[in-house]
Amino acid sequence: MNRENGRSIIIPIDHGLTVGPIKGLESGLGEMVNKIALGGANAILGHVGIPLYAHRGYGPDIGLILQLSGSILLSPSPNYKILVNTVLEAVKIGADGVSLHINIGTKSDPEMLESLGRVSRECREYGMPLLAMMYPRGENIKDEYDVEVVKIAARVAAELGVDIVKTNWTGDVDSFKEVVDGCMVPVIIAGGEKGGIRQILEITKQSLEGGGAGVAYGRNVFQAEDPTKVVRALYLIIHENFDVNEAMKEAEL
Repeated sequence: MNRENGRSIIIPIDHGLTVGPIKGLESGLGEMVNKIALGGANAILGHVGIPLYAHRGYGPDIGLILQLSGSILLSPSPNYKILVNTVLEAVKIGADGVSLHINIGTKSDPEMLESLGRVSRECREYGMPLLAMMYPRGENIKDEYDVEVVKIAARVAAELGVDIVKTNWTGDVDSFKEVVDGCMVPVIIAGGEKGGIRQILEITKQSLEGGGAGVAYGRNVFQAEDPTKVVRALYLIIHENFDVNEAMKEAEL
């Protein structure tokens, strides 16, 4: 995170485990990381295959958050995220942080909460920052963007000792402020399905107005025509306080 403003731009590229080689992540992952870094992102987030095989050049420095949990879309229970790596492995490869994906409201959330509690304890032991992707998603959830369930999901992560929470945008500044106010740690928003560039930039700006600490956008970045320009626009909004029109003009979008 930017130490001056407490905000962050994180680009998840962990989708390959869940859905395979989708557009933008088919091959050449090292080059995609380069493009993201050139735009000014604070970190990328991915599974261990990224540092092992997605070798990149020597452009701007960028942080690495190692994803410790996952599932496969072909599974009969894709909402059940299991541990696939450890905090110790993250320490060994020199990661800057680790991440877990937790779905609240599904039959398997007790097992996922147990994993979150265990990983949180290990992170404190090793001094490793922990990001939790907290989504109200499953059999008991009617609307995963409803502020009443989003703020519960975010608070759960804070209660279990995480450092940053990533969760859904609730649709407007006032409702998102409820999520932020009810959580003791910084909250960043997920991007969800791919949308229009102006739309995601406007949502980004609104989330900051609601007290948010940044974004974790995946497909809206790596599937963009020019990922570097999109990240640059995000950087200008999040770290330089540009408005959307100014950021798009400066980034040449």
